[in-house]
Amino acid sequence: MDTLKAGVIGAGVFGTFHARKYASLDGVTLVGVFDPEKARADALAGELDIKAFNTPDELLEAVHVVSVATPADTHAEMAERAICANRHVYVEKPLAVTLASGEALVEHANKRRLILACGHQERATFAAMGVIDTPEAPRRIGSVRRGLPTERSRDVSCVLDLMIHDLDLALILGGEDVLSVYARGSADEVHAEVIFRSGLHATLEASRIADKRDRTMRLAYESGAVEIDFLAPSFNNTTAFRLNPDFASTPQGRDPLGASVSSFLDAVRGVRDRPIATGLDGLRALELALNVERAAGL
Repeated sequence: MDTLKAGVIGAGVFGTFHARKYASLDGVTLVGVFDPEKARADALAGELDIKAFNTPDELLEAVHVVSVATPADTHAEMAERAICANRHVYVEKPLAVTLASGEALVEHANKRRLILACGHQERATFAAMGVIDTPEAPRRIGSVRRGLPTERSRDVSCVLDLMIHDLDLALILGGEDVLSVYARGSADEVHAEVIFRSGLHATLEASRIADKRDRTMRLAYESGAVEIDFLAPSFNNTTAFRLNPDFASTPQGRDPLGASVSSFLDAVRGVRDRPIATGLDGLRALELALNVERAAGL
């Protein structure tokens, strides 16, 4: 197919981001949006000169690909509808809120040979810096992800809302085999420690009731450390690794969401093997996040 037709389910903050991204990319036409709050869908449709559909099924009939950017507890339901309609789907994180529903999405997409992507776009930032390809694995990770109080994403804990980004990055660097998980906190603020069989020890903090925003990560290696400020964005590097200090000027570093959505579209077209984060990647991050919640008693 020459030009893909895209739609977005959800017209909130992230749905708006996705819709604007599709509208700005070559080789794809943004057809429309659906949101149960019709006024919100109408406003976004008016901004981008697209159609506000009355139901998600009507939207799915009109597109080849769709982004699901609804509240987290509806991700699985909406993504399943897209898969049943034989549509390729990009699901914002978390992939789902239960392991069973996440597993079902991955299984059903695989059976239908559909591309299922998940919105772990921090992977694009990591790739732009060159951290994923270092010749040495880190021994420790310390991450902090704090946000100001908001009414957004109140359907899930801060683990599924915020920490899941850093859990996904830890899985990339530490491998999938987790030995132990310790956590404490509340739905809005959690401290966790995860030890991997590879020897990686990750200490993670997430809060959505902080006084100021903070997105940092420290990767400690035998040969030094890499300290990342995701908000700047910038990093300090005391290792000998040849990381890219100008990563924020690259397409991936400058626009992680754009890189993530573009990789999804390229996977649909068959010009790349996979999106930046697959449904299976999202499932692995979800499983670890749910283990953190369980350890914290949430």
